[in-house]
Amino acid sequence: MARQRRSVDWGFPRWRGYGAASEAATVRLCDRAGCEEKGDCPAPKSPNSPDRWYFCEKHAAEYNAGWNYFEGLDKEEAEQREQSERATGEAYRQSAWTQWGGSGDGTRSRDELRALEVLGLDPDADFEAVKKAWRAKAKEVHPDVRPGDAEAAKAFHALQLSYEVLRAAEERREWRG
Repeated sequence: MARQRRSVDWGFPRWRGYGAASEAATVRLCDRAGCEEKGDCPAPKSPNSPDRWYFCEKHAAEYNAGWNYFEGLDKEEAEQREQSERATGEAYRQSAWTQWGGSGDGTRSRDELRALEVLGLDPDADFEAVKKAWRAKAKEVHPDVRPGDAEAAKAFHALQLSYEVLRAAEERREWRG
C-alpha cells in the first residue's frame, strides 16, 4: 500500500506555488533583428507564399506601411477583389483599437483615404486643410450656384459625404485623446 504524502501547504491552497511544477511557456519573439518583444503578428514573406514573418505590433506596423496588396491591379480589379474578400470574410479588417493595420502610417481608414482623394488632398492632410478644400470645392458645385445641373449636384453630394466621413474620424481621434 502506497503511503500518502503530506502536502507542503498544510491544507491552505493559497500557500501553493503558482505553476511551480509546470514547464516554462515558449514565446515566439519578433523576427525583426534585435527586437525582444513577443512576435504574434504574422506577415507574408512574399506575395502568394505560405511562409510568414512574425512581428511585434510595432514592427508589423512598419512592415505594413510599405505593403500594397493591390499593386499591379487596375481600379476595377482592386475593387472586385476587395468586394469578393469582404463577402467571404477573408479580408483583414482593421480593428478599432489597433492603428497598425491600415494604409500609409496607419492613422487613416480606407474610407478616409477615399474621402481625401475626392477632396484632392494627400493622405497626411490635417483637418484644417480638409475644411479649406471642402469649402473651395463646394462653392464651385453648390446647387445654388449651379441650379439644375445634375453632375454638379452629384459632385456636391460626394463632397458632402467625404467631409462627413473625415469630420467623424476627426471627432473620434479627439475623443480618444
